[in-house]
Amino acid sequence: MSKTPFEESHDSDDELLAEYNFDYQKAKPNRFAGGGGRQLLKVVVLDEDVAQVFTTPESVNQVLRALIETMPQATKGDTA
Repeated sequence: MSKTPFEESHDSDDELLAEYNFDYQKAKPNRFAGGGGRQLLKVVVLDEDVAQVFTTPESVNQVLRALIETMPQATKGDTA
């Protein structure tokens, strides 16, 4: 079988061309690349004594939702 032009010109000593040497320290996050439809997670660090009581994310969310229901409704223009 004959070699393809790529195989003939490929040299294991070749280095990448200068335009392929990326400086990843200069990279910036892509603000247009959303979560892909995924829900963004918010992470909260609990103190040790609180973490002993609330051992699952569901238990934390359940109590926080109950607390939110007891709070007075904010009127338009009010902030938390």
